[in-house]
Amino acid sequence: MLLSLLAMKMMDPMLDETMAKVMTENYEDNPFLLVTAAEKLSPRAVIEASIRAETGKELSRPLGSPVVLSPWQQILLNPRQLFSLPTDSLQEISLKTVIGPTAKKPLILDMPVMITGMSYGGSLSLPMKIALAKGAAMANTATNTGESAVTHEEREAAKFLIGQYHRGGWLSGKEQLSQLDAIEIQLGQGAWGGAVEEPVTYIKDEHLQETWKLDSEHGFATVYSRMPGKQSTQDYINMVNSMKSQYDVPVGVKIAGTDYIEYELAVLAQTQADYIVIDGSEGGTSSSPPTLQDDVGLPTLYSLVRCINWLEENNLRDRFSIIITGGMTTPGHFLKALALGADAIYIGSIALMAAMQAQAVKVLPQAPPSQLALYSGKMTDKLDIDKAAHSLFNFLSSCSAEMKLALQALGKHSCKELGLDDLVTVDKYLAECIGIRYAGQRRRKKAALEHSNDYENREEAPPAPLH
Repeated sequence: MLLSLLAMKMMDPMLDETMAKVMTENYEDNPFLLVTAAEKLSPRAVIEASIRAETGKELSRPLGSPVVLSPWQQILLNPRQLFSLPTDSLQEISLKTVIGPTAKKPLILDMPVMITGMSYGGSLSLPMKIALAKGAAMANTATNTGESAVTHEEREAAKFLIGQYHRGGWLSGKEQLSQLDAIEIQLGQGAWGGAVEEPVTYIKDEHLQETWKLDSEHGFATVYSRMPGKQSTQDYINMVNSMKSQYDVPVGVKIAGTDYIEYELAVLAQTQADYIVIDGSEGGTSSSPPTLQDDVGLPTLYSLVRCINWLEENNLRDRFSIIITGGMTTPGHFLKALALGADAIYIGSIALMAAMQAQAVKVLPQAPPSQLALYSGKMTDKLDIDKAAHSLFNFLSSCSAEMKLALQALGKHSCKELGLDDLVTVDKYLAECIGIRYAGQRRRKKAALEHSNDYENREEAPPAPLH
């Protein structure tokens, strides 16, 4: 108590002097100038400018861009109450999802939400990869190797493992690829602005060196901007088709969303791929330069809409399963993406946050929770794998429960029944862009009655609307 009083007495003169300076000095000599400068420039810009000035190198920001341009919050789902009734029981509602239904061994999941590609070594620690695999397995959904090779630890923990055949080359060959439940040819990533050269930090342990088959004396690795040896578009088409001919599991291609998305899809349409992954610009990553995160690419929502529209216009929608990823965090986001045409959703950063929720206190406030998860983290040994897995499972279970409740309100029996008619927007431009109704435009009585399907199997006609 005495020490506290002494400290307050010592602080009083400093606080008085500071307040007097703030309230009386001209701006050029006033410390409050830092506040107005931060308001103009943004605190993020000030901090990032300071880091640039210190290092002289490109920045490396974890978890993706704070710039979220997909207007998910301006889109709402349409429940039904009288003209068409809600689903009678939650037990009638299914979230079953099939990726690559025409493949010899399609990927069949209990829910349309999967864990996206976050690599061991290039992104996450091995304990976190195991935790994500275990949590996904408990929810009967899939996890993804990311730009890494298959480890026996992740393969053992995962029920369904999707592997990325990527531009670094560490996951390749029959021994690796034959262990997978789906193969994903990774040609681009939203948080990296598409496909650029990505240096991977020095590989610090023997386990990862062995996993990636690296020389212990030269433990650096690189993800290249192109697949090594590929010099033309046709080379990529041949690569996808060759992979498809060799394996029975679904084979897909992952690209970043860009304003050239229709051109990219026109190339993919020439392949025999089973699925396409579109990674919007809001996607996360373990580290990439802020310019590539904030200023390059196409937002997730627009990437999805344009992808589905192009496929439908060219009578190709049934050829591919579509997986969308990049910045989606809530059951509402997932449902809206499904209604817009996606077959499944990948999640990354939010899955990490869910997995670490009960363990963040181990590192806060001295360090961010990411230090528990990233390969380069200083506190990865503090992660309780089973606890993280259970937290992720709880998150996925909660999402499933809320998605089913929303589907019940919409009168659906399956997430596959969602469509554009189940959406409305408060933005006129968005209504035109997506092809859904504008909330400010009333429905006419005739149209409302035509949409009624609750009386199809009854002898009596529906009651006349009240006047």
